Amino acid sequence: MGHKSGFVGIIGKPNVGKSTLMNRLIGEQLSIVTPKAQTTRHRIKGILNSDDYQIVFSDTPGMLDPAYLLQEKMMDFVEASLEDADAVLFISDLSETYMDKSILKKLQSIKAPVIVVINKIDTSSQDEINKLVHAWKKKLNPVAVIPISALEKFNTEKIVETILTLLPEAPPFFPKENLSDASERFFISEIIREKIFMHYQQEIPYSTEVGIESFKEENKIIRIAGTIFVERDSQKGIIIGRQGEGIKRIGSEARADIEKLLGKKVFLELFVKVEKEWRKNENKLRRFGYNL
Repeated sequence: MGHKSGFVGIIGKPNVGKSTLMNRLIGEQLSIVTPKAQTTRHRIKGILNSDDYQIVFSDTPGMLDPAYLLQEKMMDFVEASLEDADAVLFISDLSETYMDKSILKKLQSIKAPVIVVINKIDTSSQDEINKLVHAWKKKLNPVAVIPISALEKFNTEKIVETILTLLPEAPPFFPKENLSDASERFFISEIIREKIFMHYQQEIPYSTEVGIESFKEENKIIRIAGTIFVERDSQKGIIIGRQGEGIKRIGSEARADIEKLLGKKVFLELFVKVEKEWRKNENKLRRFGYNL
């Protein structure tokens, strides 16, 4: 048996555990994870390497009906992950997503083999799980239906085993030491955005974008300057907080995670800037990386 390589799209509704699952499969915290829906905005590739195979996973935004331009761009990333996929993981949970006719129609139109993954089974009974497995097989007839708990790392190895039966023999697409094709700047901006999602409520996280303005590596320290973009002046004040407490908290927590990522001491400086209606502006979205 020769070396196998291929692309696997990870799709599903918001908050079903797509990012948690990819992190488990890769063994690294690549995608940011928060309890809030729509945390993932980009297509994030995570690469699982072995001597005999390379699986390139694509974590994608949660599938939804777009309400504004940013969400349209997010759905473009989902579509792109399906176009080059050798296999597709559709992540569901215990909310019986197969009842959603639009989702079912989309799944039936996918040309690549589909594996249904029922996540969060640690919160369910065996009878409920069996019912869902049977329903998915009847509704979709996928290659496999695999019940898992990504959080508890239960049965996730079955996913890799099933994927390997579907991938073609091919050389690796990326160097074997790579975990992703994204830049350090991208992951740094995602870490900062994760802290915003964790500490702010309502519309604030969804109105926020992060840009890395400078990255200067010195002998003993890396100096990073980042800008947090918001849509309104009132949001800027909320992010900064009373006497700067909010922005200091984001910076402190983000810096600790960035140092783990880079393996070096980091000086992180953050600014907040108003970029009005950036979520609805084509040029601004392109500047923030929302283009294929």
